[in-house]
Amino acid sequence: MADRTHVTLQDVARAAAVSPATVSRVLNGSANVRDDLRARVQDAAGRLAYAPNAHAQALAGASRRTVGVICHDVSDPYFAMIARGIMRVAGDNGLLVMLASTFRDADREVAYVSMLRAQRAPAILLIGSGFEDKSWERSLAAEIDPYLRGGGRVAVVSRHRSLRVDSVLPENREGAAALAKALLEMGHRRFAVLAGPRDLTTVSDRIAGFRSTLASAGLTLSEEDIVEAGFTRDGGYDAMNTLLTRGLAATCVFAVTDVMAIGALSALRDKGMSVPGDVSIAGFDDIPIVRDLTPALTTVALPLEQLGERAMELALRDSGRRRRILRVAGEVVIRASTGRVPPGN
Repeated sequence: MADRTHVTLQDVARAAAVSPATVSRVLNGSANVRDDLRARVQDAAGRLAYAPNAHAQALAGASRRTVGVICHDVSDPYFAMIARGIMRVAGDNGLLVMLASTFRDADREVAYVSMLRAQRAPAILLIGSGFEDKSWERSLAAEIDPYLRGGGRVAVVSRHRSLRVDSVLPENREGAAALAKALLEMGHRRFAVLAGPRDLTTVSDRIAGFRSTLASAGLTLSEEDIVEAGFTRDGGYDAMNTLLTRGLAATCVFAVTDVMAIGALSALRDKGMSVPGDVSIAGFDDIPIVRDLTPALTTVALPLEQLGERAMELALRDSGRRRRILRVAGEVVIRASTGRVPPGN
């Protein structure tokens, strides 16, 4: 009799003249195996006294209780708050959350989805902007589509145009449009924008919404008025310095995310400039820290934890083949970082 401590699944596959995948399906009780192949595998496993690895089985079982969450950068409070909501709902349902950061690398996002497919995670959540990239869209769909056909669940937060999956959509375009309207009502007529990478759908949507409202008021936001930098605090700092180097003409600067606005405030402070005395600053998201800044930041508030909660709830509830879309509005919150502009300025 063979030494069962050294018999592997691959040994059984060779003895039965089948693939390791077929052996795995037979030993896991799958019905999708021909009777003759099943008999060969069972006979080979018996002859070799094969015993499944208990540790591996435990890991496989654990993977079916683990939800994969893929975000751009967990150090960004925007994603941390959304992940908090996901974890609350997952915990209430006895699920463990595996969290991964792509650092806005589109290829890494596809690779992580592939890994989670291989581990048979019951659900995958993508929290963060999609990319304006056709190649990425095709690659991601090539991973997601067979995962869904195999019974996996997928939900996303933010716009992923190519994926026919459940979505929680912050109304980025509408929120930025509402912010522009509020700033116009405060008398501002000259604007600049600090933008993250333009290939992110969140960035493109927020710029488009802001620009459309200005256009309705007869104002033009030119490409020279938009400075692209990293979607981070340091990116905001560098972008603000770029504006200052060019000669700041705007009375109000809109940073498309709060973390960039925080960097912009620091850059202005380092130059000895006053906010909102010299220039007003506005952001987007309403991450917790911005209300405690000096001055507190005007922004578009999104219910970040609720975005995560709703996404996790969608992933847990089977909708058949019907795609569900939940739209979540933002609310303009005016704080001390924006001031009124006297008529004629």
